[in-house]
This record gives sequence, structure tokens and C-alpha cells, in this order.
Amino acid sequence: MGSSNSARQDQEGPGHQEGLGRRDLIKRSAAVGLVAIPTMGFLSACASGSGDSDDNKVDKGKKTDDNPLGVNESAGMEFVLFNGGFGDEYAKDAVKEYEKKFPKAKVKFRSTTEITPELQPRFNSGSPPDLIDNSGAKQMDMGVLASKKQLADLTPLLDAPSIDDPAKKVRDTLRPGIVEMGQLDGDPVLIMYYAYTVYGVWYSKKLLASLDAEYPENWDDMLAVCAKAKKKGIAPWTYAGKHPYYIPFSLYPMIAKVGGREVLDAIDNLEPNAWKHPAVKACFEAYYELYKKGYILKGTPGLDHIQSQTAWTEGKALFLPNGSWVENEAAKTMPDDFDLAVSAPSGIDDSDKMPFGTMWAAGGEPFIVPSKSKNPDGGMEQLRIMLGESASKNFTGKVKSLTAYNGGTDGLQLTPGLKSAVAALETAGDNVVNPRMQDWYVALQKEKIGVGGLGEMMAGRLTPVEAIKKIQKYADETAKDDSIKKYKHR
Repeated sequence: MGSSNSARQDQEGPGHQEGLGRRDLIKRSAAVGLVAIPTMGFLSACASGSGDSDDNKVDKGKKTDDNPLGVNESAGMEFVLFNGGFGDEYAKDAVKEYEKKFPKAKVKFRSTTEITPELQPRFNSGSPPDLIDNSGAKQMDMGVLASKKQLADLTPLLDAPSIDDPAKKVRDTLRPGIVEMGQLDGDPVLIMYYAYTVYGVWYSKKLLASLDAEYPENWDDMLAVCAKAKKKGIAPWTYAGKHPYYIPFSLYPMIAKVGGREVLDAIDNLEPNAWKHPAVKACFEAYYELYKKGYILKGTPGLDHIQSQTAWTEGKALFLPNGSWVENEAAKTMPDDFDLAVSAPSGIDDSDKMPFGTMWAAGGEPFIVPSKSKNPDGGMEQLRIMLGESASKNFTGKVKSLTAYNGGTDGLQLTPGLKSAVAALETAGDNVVNPRMQDWYVALQKEKIGVGGLGEMMAGRLTPVEAIKKIQKYADETAKDDSIKKYKHR
């Protein structure tokens, strides 16, 4: 997926800067841009408009205390789920609850990894499913869907009484920030992020302890731990080389830690020269140092997410940037005594703007109800069931991850990774960041920043200076492209 261009190894890399302090490096900035790679044209076509007619809608049902959304109790409902790291058992269980509540209704449920290829034609023809988990490498571009008025307003769901307590609205049972994440451009709420994902650097406590080391809080200590690992024949780092947009899971919160959360906001807002901020340069230089010192597992650029995770669970690598779904996704190859843990990223040094513990945590698994679907009320009711305590506990118990429901862990025996994630959130407190690039500008984040920029840099084919130039050019092109809807942090 990366470019085949061979980058020149100039004197800007940290390997040639031994005499300079990290704060000297941080003050140096990038200049001009490079030529951009082709864009992902298929995404812009994923939501061609169809008529606004409601002729294909099922009849409304009667609103009652038990049916606050007025679901047609005998109408069919179609639900398509992305079958990724969380699997599909939790959704099948939730469907059973829907069918138990509406025994005359038949639910057509299907899980797939081919979200855009399979559903794009359905949107184009005006016949999309009633509920979609729009996730994965082939997810549809939310901005395009929203701009084409293809997403239903979820306010009726949020204002409906919760499944568990009629005195509470659904919105009042959700984790902080979940509702706001679903607002692409102010009101209304168009997306319900179901999972609550903790991103960071994942590792085996057992393996780290075998090095007589603790998780490093600054970069000098990180390099010292890496040196210990390499000496014992363990690669310090690996990542999903074929999907290098995993790298930001630890790199973005590191940038916020070093320069403040406003640096990430500027990047999300596509502000001119946002990528040329000194904090970005410092963090790119730090990650590039991992490559220069041979601290990346050999062959990593050619590995996909499963292959890199497998090498990591086999003890061939120590650190892995990932999200909290990894505990479930890598369960088959993870030893029972692996003792999985996650940490916020290491910083640069004591002059970082935010404290150690600053991390990225946010809603994941974006569910949408298409506005042109036949039974949008049914899609919202399925979500209302899933946002209850019972379904949330079932999800957490089965897939080892939190949900958007603010609770759902009472009485559960938390797995090592989930327990560590909860502890990391407690340590972070208010120092949780939520970069929106991967939601607002999917093609920019994945194919350009991820593959074209970071992937090339970590493979040694671009220096940090060259990567920053290239990424800034990509961001500028997106900012100037009138066909792409723009979003801003408020």
C-alpha cells in the first residue's frame, strides 16, 4: 500500500542529531510540500442522492410507554454489521432481544467486512438497510453521507426513555463526549458510536517485567527500554505496516501531550501549517528514531494488523499501537499469562504541555440509521436496546471492551486489558483527547496521512521533514477541495 519511491537519507533524521537536545530539535520546522498521491475516488461516490420520497417507508406504529419510538411491531428490520475485532455475537444477541420484543417482526441480520462495496449501491438506489455499523477499512465516508442527507437524525433515539429507566433519556446514560462525536456539523446527531475505545501503546506486562523495566514516561527512557529489548532479541516495536493509520493511535496523543490539545484541533480544522507545529516535528523525529535505531520488528511494513498482532502476542515485539479491540481480536494467539496492558504514550520530556497519562479515548464502531431506509424507527429501537445495561454488559463480557453506555461493568470480571484500560482512563482524568481526523476526513487520514506519510516514514522511505511536507500538502489540498465538506472543533 505504500509508495515504492526510495527516500534519500538526508541529515535531518535524529540519528544525525546526536549533539542537539530534543528541545533544539523541536524548534526546527518543515518548509515546502511534495507532490500528493492520487485520492480515493470511490469514497466520493458512496452516497449519490436518490429521491426524497417516503413512499418506501413502513407505516408508523403506535407510540406507547413500551414503544416510545412508535416502531411498527410487524415490520421487518434490516441490520448490517461490520465484522471486525469485536465479531458479531453481541449484535446477534441484541437482535434476539428486538425479536423478543416484536415477535411479529423479522430481522434480516448480516455481518461483513465489505461495507462500502456492498452498501454503496444500496445507498445509490435509495434502498439502504435500517441500521449499519459503518466501520472498518472499507467504511463509507461519513462526511459524504451527511452532506448528501443520507443519515437520519438520531435525536428521537437520544430523547427516548432508556430501556432500563423510563425516568432517564438515552442521552443521559451515555459516556461524556459520545453525543458530541455524533454531531458532524453541529446539530443534529447523525452517528451513534457504540464502543468506547481506548487507544494507546499495548504490551505484555510479563514481557516488560522480564526486561526489569517499567513503562517509560519520556522518550529517553523509551529508547533505554528499547535497547534492553533489542539486546534480548526482542523487537521493541511493531505495527500494522499495511495499515499504518494505526500509528496515530499512540502518535496523535503524544503530539497533544507535547504541544497541547490545540495542536490536534488545528490539524483537525485543516488550518494552514498545522502539521508544521514544533510538537509534530518532535514526535515525528522521535518515532523515526525507532526506525533509525533498528527498533522496529523486521518486515513490519509488509504486515497487516493480524500479522503484526500475532508477532506481538508471540513475544517477537514488545510495544504495539492499537485500540482496545485488540484484546478480543488477538485472543486466539495471546498466551494465558500474557498479562495485557495499555499505556498512554511516552512524552518527550518534562517541558511537555500535558502530563503523562494523556491519552486518546473516544467512541468507536459508528452506527448509522440511513434516512432513506424503510424502517428507521426499527433501526433506532435496535440501538436503544443495545444502549441498555444488559446489552452493554453482554458486549463488554464478550468482546473485552467498554460501550457508550456509562456503566456496564458492575459485577463483571474484567480481563487484564480491559482492567488496564479502565485504570488508564482513571489516570488520564480530564487529559483525554479525541482527534477527529479519522471521522471527518476518512480518505485523508487513512490513505494520505497514514499510508502516504507515516507509513513511508516508518519504513524509512521518507524522513520526518519530508513526511511533514507531504502530509501538510495533503491537508492543504483537502482544505481547498470544495467537494469535501469541512468540519471544525467548536
